[in-house]
Amino acid sequence: MAADRSHEGMAEDADCLAPKPGMPGTDPSGLDLFEALPAISNFEALRSADIYTPLPDDWMVGVADIRGSSEVIAAGQYKAVNTVAAALIAAVSNALPERAFPFVFAGDGAGFALPPGEAEKGREALRAVAGWARDAFGFELRIAAFEIGILRAAGRDVRVARFAASEDVAYTMFSGGGLALAEAWMKAGHNSLDPHGPDEARPDLTGLSCRFADVPAKNGTILSVIVLPTADTDDAGFEALVSKILAIAKSDEADAPPVSDETLKQRWPPSGLEIEAHTVAASRRLPHWVALGFVAIRTLVAHAIFKRARPLGGFDPKRYREQLVRNSDFRKFDDGLLLTLDCSTETADKIEAAIEAGRMAGTARGGVHRQSSALVTCFVPTPSRSDHVHFVDGAMGGYTLAARAAFEKVEKALRPESIDSRLKEAETG
Repeated sequence: MAADRSHEGMAEDADCLAPKPGMPGTDPSGLDLFEALPAISNFEALRSADIYTPLPDDWMVGVADIRGSSEVIAAGQYKAVNTVAAALIAAVSNALPERAFPFVFAGDGAGFALPPGEAEKGREALRAVAGWARDAFGFELRIAAFEIGILRAAGRDVRVARFAASEDVAYTMFSGGGLALAEAWMKAGHNSLDPHGPDEARPDLTGLSCRFADVPAKNGTILSVIVLPTADTDDAGFEALVSKILAIAKSDEADAPPVSDETLKQRWPPSGLEIEAHTVAASRRLPHWVALGFVAIRTLVAHAIFKRARPLGGFDPKRYREQLVRNSDFRKFDDGLLLTLDCSTETADKIEAAIEAGRMAGTARGGVHRQSSALVTCFVPTPSRSDHVHFVDGAMGGYTLAARAAFEKVEKALRPESIDSRLKEAETG
């Protein structure tokens, strides 16, 4: 999935833990509950389960991932994959203007949570984006929605914390295994939603773009990292492993954003011109050829503004680039640790060795993927504001192939005949 975050054994449990209809929820509490949570600037502190707050039973979790994303990556379409994942977040955000809500970007998919009063907007976004992904790119986006109370009754939880990536932007961190279980259930066919048809598959993707060229590694390697706790590990053991990995990254100064003003390059026409035309065609309900011309002109004007590097009206291109670096989403806790690092080969080797030691100890499973550059997918509803968000992933498969590496190691340790083939497919995507 979305970088497949399922805990070990999660897919084998997908049928026996399947959601039962009619389970009770709690009284609605609204997004103000989430917005009131403090934003924590110390990323390492978020490794502790005690930091997280459980969301109410009657909130909804929405999840999505692209089926067959490995084949799409092999075809060189990972920029489109990242855009579709970010599109779900953009569609929900545009349906909830000026409100913060829990979401996570995971490469080839995404997840979010909403209170009952806003849940239908989330379902509508899921259906519209899935239909758009089908029509624009030929992708099959699996989508599903679950009440948190059902996930909690199955022994998982959905707990959240807010990480202050900068003074202007806070990203949601997830803990408790609930999102991972929702993904496993989705892949096993539970609570699936039907994508909208072509006439309705027009999500509002205003502000979504991918205009920057691939960002080259300065230190040798863009390393995508996924580390997930095993089903029976204790919090202390997993937290110690996370601390070790973060310490290795910090020792090489690889804990900084893998994008910088030096490496962020804009060219015209941008490599994402066709992709952005698809987002504009959906948002403005335009024929694709009209949207393509509109985006060509718009990106040319933007390119000229950035090249001139002087403020125009309320927009300062230099300040925007500085904010982009600070606001970038390159590290997160999503029922495990996900990182996109710019590091040396030696540091990558040390991190991979630490993950392998955790696997041998039964503490965690994980994987890495090495590539030469990173991708940046931007969601900028209002360019003159400072709260724009930027999702960073490896450019040659990133989180998706790191997840595949993690699951390949698990599969080698299991007897193939002991795994139900349908549920094995649900886990590995």
